[in-house]
Amino acid sequence: MHRRPTLARGLFAAALLFAAVASPAAFADDAKVSHDRPRPSDPPGRHGLIVIGHRGASGYRPEHTLESYRLAIRQGADFIEPDLVATKDGVLVARHENEISGTTDVAAHPEFASRRATKTIDGVTLTGWFTEDFTLAELKTLRAKERIPAIRPDNTRFDGLYPIPTLAEVIALVKRESRNGRRIGIYPETKHPTYFAREGRRIDGKPIATSLGAKLVETLVAEGFTDPQRVYVQSFEIENLIELKKKLMPAAGIDLPLVQLYDDLQSAAPYDVAYHVAHGSNLPTLYGGLLQQVDGGLTASTRYGAFATEPVLAWMKANYASGIGPWKGSLLPRQALPAPVDANGDGKAELAGQGTGLVHPMLAFALKAGLQVHPYTLRAEETYLAQTPGGIAQSVVAEAVQLYGLGVQGFFIDQPDQGVLAREIFLEINRLRER
Repeated sequence: MHRRPTLARGLFAAALLFAAVASPAAFADDAKVSHDRPRPSDPPGRHGLIVIGHRGASGYRPEHTLESYRLAIRQGADFIEPDLVATKDGVLVARHENEISGTTDVAAHPEFASRRATKTIDGVTLTGWFTEDFTLAELKTLRAKERIPAIRPDNTRFDGLYPIPTLAEVIALVKRESRNGRRIGIYPETKHPTYFAREGRRIDGKPIATSLGAKLVETLVAEGFTDPQRVYVQSFEIENLIELKKKLMPAAGIDLPLVQLYDDLQSAAPYDVAYHVAHGSNLPTLYGGLLQQVDGGLTASTRYGAFATEPVLAWMKANYASGIGPWKGSLLPRQALPAPVDANGDGKAELAGQGTGLVHPMLAFALKAGLQVHPYTLRAEETYLAQTPGGIAQSVVAEAVQLYGLGVQGFFIDQPDQGVLAREIFLEINRLRER
């Protein structure tokens, strides 16, 4: 074992200190992060570690816009994440939800006032405007706006500037930005697939009857973007991922890695399971051997926690999933502070949680099964951060370094430059340890 030189010790300490206090404002605009230039055959990422631009660079631009995606790529993201919903004419577009009053200026368009409706999406009643009631041409007349202006007021200066992109347009952007040997990937999520395929209705009462999985495969094939090193497909539901693996992708002659998303393990449930139990569907046909792996079988009250066990994760790996995407609050549980604190000195006490020091065993189970683990969502604003168990306010960079240290291979982050910085710090720490 070699003694670490004084300079190396200094770099090590400086890296940790910077990770704890780094401000995202220093990297906010068209930041360019230096990295090793990959060979054309290399997959995205460095040393098997990836940074996923969550809805693009949504900490700096309104989410799910081409400008948000472009900035994420230029800040060093390896993958960008479009959430996918369908239009009335069956085109996949990038929106966080099919209800668009919070992310577009649709309410300011009097010609669409009559489209306002109340619908139930995955058991939740919502009033607003829904993508399935608009043609693509109509949606293209709308402009995006910041979804959480109270938290990200700087992003509101971009309100009204950017249209809603289609999946095909996102792919075209990725192709243009993949230059000089750098290969960018996409990480699409199918939003509410059971609603779109089975349960949802348009404003005229007609069934939507649109398979988001089929539309996704169709678009990827049409755009010639089917490299399994450059595409992950994710969903909070289970049935549609199994259908992609067993039916839709084989029929198209492609095989892409699928990622099972997890909502809160204790309080949330996969909607497709609840739907099929309630409608008396043939569960063995839909879910196969998964029924035998879940304690008590599948019921209307089965929560995500029932799918976080060692047998279930091993079954997922063997049958359809290449990875999982757990909510970071389940993976690294937090507890509430007695009172929020002002950790960044801006006069607002917004840091309200503290890490418990515990790690959910699903991480070890997943890694043992050979699954990749990509937690969500890292955000730099104080309201999303927490103290360490020792009471130190943790930056998003420190949080990301911690996750890499626990063995995850990537994460979703709203400020991709901060994720890239965390990866560089983590890799440098490892290099110093090995000297």
